[in-house]
Amino acid sequence: MDKNLETLINLKREKMEKAFRDNNMELVQLNDKGELLDYLNQYLKDNVSVGVGGSMTLFETGVIDKIRKSPVKFYDRYQEGLTGEQIQDIFRQSLLADLYITSSNAIDMNGCLYNIDGNGNRVAAMIYGPKKVLVIVGRNKIFTNEEAAINHIRNVAAPTNALRLNKNTPCTKAGKCLNCHSADRICSSFVKLSYQSVKNRIQVIVVNEDLGY
Repeated sequence: MDKNLETLINLKREKMEKAFRDNNMELVQLNDKGELLDYLNQYLKDNVSVGVGGSMTLFETGVIDKIRKSPVKFYDRYQEGLTGEQIQDIFRQSLLADLYITSSNAIDMNGCLYNIDGNGNRVAAMIYGPKKVLVIVGRNKIFTNEEAAINHIRNVAAPTNALRLNKNTPCTKAGKCLNCHSADRICSSFVKLSYQSVKNRIQVIVVNEDLGY
């Protein structure tokens, strides 16, 4: 890599790390999926209880499989054959987990996380409950500011997830958010996570790959 470009990239990384640190969140930057899975070894042990948020990133990186193979108590929302009631019970149990692993729809250079949720269980756990929260994002989820992050969520993440979940919403046809009142709407709770009262409870892990939507 060109030295000048490398210097610029490192300056941006340092700026983002400082922004999250100032907001009482820790930012860790890793090179790839393999490095991520090795990094998680320090958390996935000693029979800790683990909950997860709905996330394509966790599947793409192999994190779900790794949790299942680890010596932890996993509240596995993705088990086959679960009823709707059982899934809701897992959501509630996850709110009291030792460790909660999820992704974020977007983060910005100012040290904030942006998420939109249907049920609200994911953002609820990120805000309060689990002792430790790991937020895993790909480099494609990093935006300059709040406006860019929200634009991505409304016009990329939400419509794409609605398509993935076979939802009959206007955004699946228009390709962008129309602020609908559809019964299939998955955009119920819009949450910005900024300053945290418990220092480093939230750790944001940026993987230098494109992951999720």
